[in-house]
Amino acid sequence: MSTDAIVLLKQDHKEIRRLFREFQQAGEDATARKAKLVDDIIEILTVHTYIENEVMYPRVRELLPDLEDDVLESYEEHHVADLLVVELAGMNPSAERFDAKTTVLIESVTHHIEEEEQDWFPKVRDGLGRKVLQQIGAEMQEARKKAPRRPSQPSALKKTVDAVLS
Repeated sequence: MSTDAIVLLKQDHKEIRRLFREFQQAGEDATARKAKLVDDIIEILTVHTYIENEVMYPRVRELLPDLEDDVLESYEEHHVADLLVVELAGMNPSAERFDAKTTVLIESVTHHIEEEEQDWFPKVRDGLGRKVLQQIGAEMQEARKKAPRRPSQPSALKKTVDAVLS
């Protein structure tokens, strides 16, 4: 299995998109199914944003300073997703705004994924090369092992609080 950081992130993106599609196709009255899907979405997004925020973005900022603005925008997009995830995690799936809030999360994260894959990843690949991306990917795999799975876990809460206060 590849440890290329971009390959690993794209694998996450593929799984995230699959969960989004399942939610969108679940139907209006599929409250239990949607609750399970949102729970899965929350977990994968919590892990994914953690490894990007803790490993990928800091390393890219360090090695490719010209991409600083892209990284800062990505942090802000994660911040928006983090807030929605925290709200959804505490929300009853039968609540009036549950589907609407999930739809906004899906739209926001889909935009972020498309920007990363179409614009940012090619710049990063060109700037860093295969060997460095494999090193970063290995660091991401280690970070994934200790990554929070729920927004209520201390390391996820710290990330959200830092985003709100900064």
